[in-house]
Amino acid sequence: MTNKFAIRVKELRLENNLTQKELADNFGFNRSTISDWETRGREPSYDLLIDVANFFDVSLDYLLGRTDI
Repeated sequence: MTNKFAIRVKELRLENNLTQKELADNFGFNRSTISDWETRGREPSYDLLIDVANFFDVSLDYLLGRTDI
């Protein structure tokens, strides 16, 4: 994954009017995890990546920056 993931997660979170804490609460983990994704380049596991894509109703290709659709 590249920095595109960080950009897409942040864009989707803001488009859905969610704070980092609110998004983290949906997955049952700490706000710092979302912050790490958005600013520190940390990457979720494959299973969690699928959950994030499903949560925002986007494809994995979109989430990873492989497509803009």
